[in-house]
Amino acid sequence: MTQVFNMADLSTTSPEVILSLVAMGILALDFIAPKGGRDWLGYLSIVGVLGTFMVLMRQWGVTQSAFSGQYISDPFAFFFKIVFLVSAALILLMSIGYLKNERIDKGEFYPLILFATLGMMLMVSAVDLLILYIGLEMMSISIYILAGFMKRERRSSEAALKYLLMGGFSSAIMLYGIVMLYGLTGTIGLREIASMISADTLSNPALILGMVMLVAGFGFKIAAVPFHMYIPDVYEGAPTPVAALLSAASEVAGLAILLRVFLVAIPGLQDRWTLLFYVLSLLTMTIGNVVAIAQSNIKRMLAYSSIAHIGYLLIGLVAGRELGISAVLLYTLIYAMMTLGAFAMVILLCVGEVKGERIDDFTGLAQRSPMAAAVMLIFLLSLAGVPPTAGFVGKFYLFGAAIERGYVWLAIIAVINSAISLFYYMKVVVAMYMQDLPPQGLTLSSSAPLRLALFVTLVATIAIGIYPGPFLELARASVVGLW
Repeated sequence: MTQVFNMADLSTTSPEVILSLVAMGILALDFIAPKGGRDWLGYLSIVGVLGTFMVLMRQWGVTQSAFSGQYISDPFAFFFKIVFLVSAALILLMSIGYLKNERIDKGEFYPLILFATLGMMLMVSAVDLLILYIGLEMMSISIYILAGFMKRERRSSEAALKYLLMGGFSSAIMLYGIVMLYGLTGTIGLREIASMISADTLSNPALILGMVMLVAGFGFKIAAVPFHMYIPDVYEGAPTPVAALLSAASEVAGLAILLRVFLVAIPGLQDRWTLLFYVLSLLTMTIGNVVAIAQSNIKRMLAYSSIAHIGYLLIGLVAGRELGISAVLLYTLIYAMMTLGAFAMVILLCVGEVKGERIDDFTGLAQRSPMAAAVMLIFLLSLAGVPPTAGFVGKFYLFGAAIERGYVWLAIIAVINSAISLFYYMKVVVAMYMQDLPPQGLTLSSSAPLRLALFVTLVATIAIGIYPGPFLELARASVVGLW
């Protein structure tokens, strides 16, 4: 009899095991804790994430498989797990003061963040479509609940319902694609699928249909155009830390598994899916940037900005090879840091009845706090790709990979879109620097954890922009042996 589980499997999956135990432990503590503040549960969650991170670091440079080869701990998964854990820790820091201000200081919020992160970690280590789907649903269900966490607000309930309906629809489409691949190959292992697809079956209509369904399913998860329509409403209605989680981690996780599935399972169809992603990249970056111009709500603006950035990231997949994929990995790290920083600035202005969600809420910020205005300016310049910020470095390598592979027009359109994005990012800058402080003044959050999150994201955005070498080398090392 084949042994299904052993201690080696437990060692390989130790980061996920620890994070799940921490999440369940905090959920149990919330039931028995006395009524009052729940800040300590947030701090305990951060300690759990940091502990998981320390355990993960023991797997640096090591490739191990578990559960009969269905789960793998490799450099590719290691890189994205770093992004997820760092993002989770920063979101938890951002959430502690925000939950108290919004009077939704409930202990279950923190375990849901941890369970969503656990689902992302499972996804990027899955080399089996079933485990991948389990991780995807663990992440999605947690975020469905988090999106509707402000139960007294109609827009939050609406956001959760829209996300639930569209998420279920996209999962069904993805499952149809998985079923197509299984029916044609008799297996759900990614490498086994690749080995079972012969030259004779590459033109099989069922295989092409399965590939298209996977593209559509993943398109919903990463909010690529035309599968993006629900995203702005979800960002606007969800609590701001949850919108940050969606932007900086959930969409990145969807992109990570998209890379693994298409590069490992169906590389024989690369000519066909490259064309699809080429079109998706053009539509996503262009529509995301153009529609963002009309937004007055900064969360909706950042939603369309995130859609545009997904379009940029798809350029790396179109370019392919080591340079293109490593550029995608580098940009996901950069994108997570600058996006989390921008959302943290929104939370900084969320005090009392002011939500900090309108661009007008930033009016006169430079007069009230020159430091806060400068920090927001750096994040916006990085999102636009202005040197010497990290955003410029990420776009430089992405666009360079496209040019090297001959996709010159794709790179030119991406540069034009980056110029368009400056227009709507500068709307916030104009409000901060060129408009007078309103008579009622401007109050900033005094939350120390939030300010720590701002400091970390600011340092990362500047450091990667000035000295990107180590981060680029880590990204390149993480794609070796991926396909």
